[in-house]
Amino acid sequence: MKNLKPLYIIILLLIISAFLIWQYGLSSEPQIDNQIIQEEPIVQDRIVEIKIEPNSTYGQLMKEAGAEPVVYAAIFNAAKDVYNLTSIRAERSLFLYFDGETDEFKRLVYQIDSEEELFVVYRESCRPEAGQPLADIVYRNATSTDQIEDQGCWEAERLPIVYEIKEVTQEGELETSLYQWALDNEVDVRAILDLADAYQWTIDFAIDPKAGDTFKFIYEERYRDGEYIMPGKILAAKYINEGAEYQIYYFEETDENKGHFDENGVSVQKDLLKAPINYKYITSGFTTGLRCLSYFSLCTNHRAIDYAAAAGTPIRSVGDGTVVFAGWNSGGYGYLTTIRHNDTYSTNYAHQSKILVSYGQKVKQGDIIGKVGSTGLSTGPHLHYEILKHGTKINPLTLELPPGEPIKEENKERFFQEIEKYQDMLNQ
Repeated sequence: MKNLKPLYIIILLLIISAFLIWQYGLSSEPQIDNQIIQEEPIVQDRIVEIKIEPNSTYGQLMKEAGAEPVVYAAIFNAAKDVYNLTSIRAERSLFLYFDGETDEFKRLVYQIDSEEELFVVYRESCRPEAGQPLADIVYRNATSTDQIEDQGCWEAERLPIVYEIKEVTQEGELETSLYQWALDNEVDVRAILDLADAYQWTIDFAIDPKAGDTFKFIYEERYRDGEYIMPGKILAAKYINEGAEYQIYYFEETDENKGHFDENGVSVQKDLLKAPINYKYITSGFTTGLRCLSYFSLCTNHRAIDYAAAAGTPIRSVGDGTVVFAGWNSGGYGYLTTIRHNDTYSTNYAHQSKILVSYGQKVKQGDIIGKVGSTGLSTGPHLHYEILKHGTKINPLTLELPPGEPIKEENKERFFQEIEKYQDMLNQ
């Protein structure tokens, strides 16, 4: 019986353990005190918006906002190689960010354009480049470069704006103009202007479209914080003009070669634009016979196109080239600009009110080179536009330019894969 005593003790312990498990249960998780755990509230930064009024300056606005001169001078110096803050534009804003806990000024943000923003941010620790003046980087109380790591500095960079993108499809039939169609259908007219720009080497929307033309296009709508901002890229489009179909697709072959291509992968961008201005109508066409101007008692041929437009309308260079003449022409052209594009083509832009380029200047396609006027032998504001091929004036409206550069063979499969879904959408 003495040997059974330990056994009784073990059995008793097992019974007690079973009772405790049944009564309270066992858990591998730690027991948490039944108290409400309160999280520390997140302190948001304080943001001050400074609206830019006409004729106001960066320094004036920062001073009125209460910034110390040494602070906004340091910000200006930090940004000058990235963006010149003297170029800020009216009707935009400077945003000043202050730390939510310390209320120290720590960041300036300015929207440069629709694609980029300027960020100037205070860093707690940094050192200047060799030879850089202390005033260029320090904004607090440092008096020597040894104190800079304690005082910090400002650093600037341009960053792309990140939009929320929605793809939108629109289609219609032309009655009067694309612009009027947009107004009638409550479509952002900026999208229609972008569509016209995408087709600017193929269709002159002032004279080519006809009632009954049909079109369909897919484009981006850009949003920030859920608010619609503006249209983005034209992704794909199909325009049928008097039975002829013109398709375009946006594609990025490389960082250097991106834009719109036709369904075969050929760039729609050509050497010369279809028209040098946005005009109301054509007042005089290309003629080889005599045309008499009674006001000047003069009869001459008119180997050019006269585009009626309001005085001051911007004039674009129709292609890349070099300015070979920019000034007054005593032969009746008034203020004249001549651009040599290559060994074959050159263009003349006459009767300008103001010339914005100079002799020898290099220009790119689409650059503004002057403004519409009525100088020289002219009876009203218009642009007298000439194209010369090997020195001979030709009709700009009938000029057939060679197609643009095609996508390289090694990239065509990717191109066709990317546009397949848009082709399906356009053809639905």
